[in-house]
This record gives sequence, structure tokens and C-alpha cells, in this order.
Amino acid sequence: MTWPWESRGALTSSPLPPLDEEQGYDLDLFCIPKHYAADLERVYIPHGLILDRTERLAREIMKEMGGHHIVALCVLKGGYKFFADLLDYIKALNRNSDRSIPMTVDFIRLKSYCNDQSTGEIKVIGGDDLSTLTGKVRDIIDTGKTMKTLLELLKQYNPKMVKVASLLVKRTPRSVGYRPDFVGFEVPDKFVVGYALDYNEYFRDLNHICVISETGKEKYKA
Repeated sequence: MTWPWESRGALTSSPLPPLDEEQGYDLDLFCIPKHYAADLERVYIPHGLILDRTERLAREIMKEMGGHHIVALCVLKGGYKFFADLLDYIKALNRNSDRSIPMTVDFIRLKSYCNDQSTGEIKVIGGDDLSTLTGKVRDIIDTGKTMKTLLELLKQYNPKMVKVASLLVKRTPRSVGYRPDFVGFEVPDKFVVGYALDYNEYFRDLNHICVISETGKEKYKA
């Protein structure tokens, strides 16, 4: 079983109602690092809401995958926070319920962005022998091209099953139609950062998912 989790079972989870394009919260309501204060438009998804939704996804995954051995594959770098928090919730459920999932972890690093645009070229920068995989986790599905490419790569190793968990799915006309098995939030076509999502390696240290401002894009442009 290969489980692609970015932040991406035969059971398809039901994401929360799509977030509105203008939805969000004033930056002054949250603790934002001062070095980013002028670089963000608003907080889009607060950290507490991310964690609560991630816990619910862990319960759905346990229900769907219980009884299988899983190798959870984290897609770096943007998926590492979602991956760590999701696995923590699964481990808690393993300790405190009658049903548990044997689980091991692995990591792969992909790169497909420059500034706020997908380059269309997907680089596999890291990762061990993929023949051992039985699972996967990811942070955000944008057009879906990266995920479809990775799934084709994983098929070469004949996994018994592949399930994808993604914290975010973006509504965009550029989408190739791919939809993961487990989804946290459906978001509009805005470039978001924080909770390990970056803009040219910046903003990974934000707890909340935020919308980057034009000032921020220009400041950290490659």
C-alpha cells in the first residue's frame, strides 16, 4: 500500500465547505512574526483550525486504513508540518483505541515552483528506495500535475494500494482534474504560505496559513 499524503483511502473524505476568496482574518488578531508583518494580506486558516481538521482526517484514515500496514511518504518540504501533526494524531489513536495501524515513514523531496508559479518541471531532489513504499502525505494540491507525476512514478514499484492525503486543494482553472482521497480544506486560487508552505523558502516558520501580499512577493522574489 503506498499512501501519498500531500499534505494526499477508497473512501473519499468530505472537505469543509470551500473557503471564500475574501475569507480570512486581520493579522492583528494573531501572533505574526514581525519580519513578515508587511508581507501578508491576512490570516486565511488559523493554526488551531488546521490542527482540528487534521485530527478529523486522522480519524477518517484510521477508519479506512485500519488493519493495513502503511508506509507514510511525506512530500518535502511543504508537507512536513502536516505530516508530523497527522502522524501524531494517528499515533494517539493507535494508543487509545482498539484498532491500530502498523506504520513506518519515508520522505521524498519534490520541487516544481519558482516564485508563485509552477514551472511545469518536477524535480525529485531526495528520497530513498521507493520500492519499500506503501503510503503518502502532502501539503497542497494546486494543478495536480506534480501529484499525477509522482503517482506514475510510484506505480513502477507495484504498491498494493495508494492513498493520498492533502491538507489543501486549490480551485483553479489550471487543474488537471486530480483529487486526493483525503482533503482538509478547499481553497481559492490564491498563493498561500505558512504551516511549512513557502514562497522561495520563506514563510515556512509561520504557524497559520496566510495569503502573501504583493509586497511580500516582490521582497522575496527569486
